[in-house]
Amino acid sequence: MNTSLKLKLGLLVFLLVLSVVTIVPSFYSATPDWWKKYMAPEGLRLGLDLQGGMHLVLKVDLKKAEENSLELAANDLKDTLSEQSVSAIRTPSVSPDTVIFTLPNTSSIEQVKKLVAEDFPDIDTKIESQEGSFPRIILTLKDAKKDYIKKHSVDQSLEIIRNRIDQFGVAEPVIIRQGEDEIVIQLPGVKDPKRAMKLLGDTAQLEFKLVAEPAGLNLNELIEKAKKSGQWKDGEDLKKLNRALQNQLPSDTTISFEKEVDPQTKVERITPLLLENKTLMTGEMVKDAQVRIGGTFNEPYVSLDLTGRGGKVFGQLTEKNVGRRMAIVLDNNVRSAPVIRERILGGSAQISGTFTHEEASDLAIVLRVGALPAPVDIIQNMTVGASLGQDSINKGLTSGVFGTIMVIGF
Repeated sequence: MNTSLKLKLGLLVFLLVLSVVTIVPSFYSATPDWWKKYMAPEGLRLGLDLQGGMHLVLKVDLKKAEENSLELAANDLKDTLSEQSVSAIRTPSVSPDTVIFTLPNTSSIEQVKKLVAEDFPDIDTKIESQEGSFPRIILTLKDAKKDYIKKHSVDQSLEIIRNRIDQFGVAEPVIIRQGEDEIVIQLPGVKDPKRAMKLLGDTAQLEFKLVAEPAGLNLNELIEKAKKSGQWKDGEDLKKLNRALQNQLPSDTTISFEKEVDPQTKVERITPLLLENKTLMTGEMVKDAQVRIGGTFNEPYVSLDLTGRGGKVFGQLTEKNVGRRMAIVLDNNVRSAPVIRERILGGSAQISGTFTHEEASDLAIVLRVGALPAPVDIIQNMTVGASLGQDSINKGLTSGVFGTIMVIGF
């Protein structure tokens, strides 16, 4: 046998051995850890069709993204006017596309126009002023801003979802845009579909608000009256409840609910809270979020590290509101509402509650990555089993062995 043929045979044997060493961890679950670590760290990654998993189609609520953008601009405008000693009272609007403010007098109209022109270029204003009544200013988003939101909200949501999935630990996910407002996601090998759907679907809009405590107002009694009159029932949107009670609540306040679970008895208690509408801080000021263990019962909680600006804002608002309760609100649900005992410096905060470790980990992920610019609805959800994939693998192995025998035989 000449040297050239020996080299060829040697190379063929080496490639065969290398192939076996590489693919064994993919088919033999009891492969030793040292083998997986040093000889075949990756193995073969099976896709959705071979190992099963989840196939989802998400629809981004672009209309809600526009409403959120207008809402943020309107709140900023109101706060800025307040700093300039102009009292702007928000009045109900029949359309979510518009925000209406009532001004104290006609002399403030030009001041508002100038402020909007200089600091709020994405807003159109319309003034309604009639003799004998207070002037009103109607705010809407400009068409250019709406077009920008439509073009970028889906892409932004896609990137945020991609980051969440990466931190969730799914190998080889498929995440692509489909059409104008849809996102297609394939998650191979996901073992907990319910947890994955919650992680992807949560908007994760974090807000810090003060709890209003007006004397003589019984929230439980008001809510019961709304239920008995058929204006609202448990499980319905809180906006419906607040619309029904808007004439009985102090201005610029809304009702929300805090859910608590007793760590010993596991009994759930839901408490209504009256929150001031003004958002003091948002999740944009969160730099990092990690799961920690602590408290009386050694329960998991989420520790927040704030940005430099966030730390300053947090220090100022806690200094001004010592003795009051501050609600930490996530997606319109009050997670906790502790009393501010003193000024809090250091740029850190925490969200406590009756979390499992998985719930706390998922919450930390979505807060680290950031909030979605708009809610997403899961319009298609399919859990793909691995039986079809296993059948394909078995047939592939059979055909591979048969083909090898045929090649060697001829």
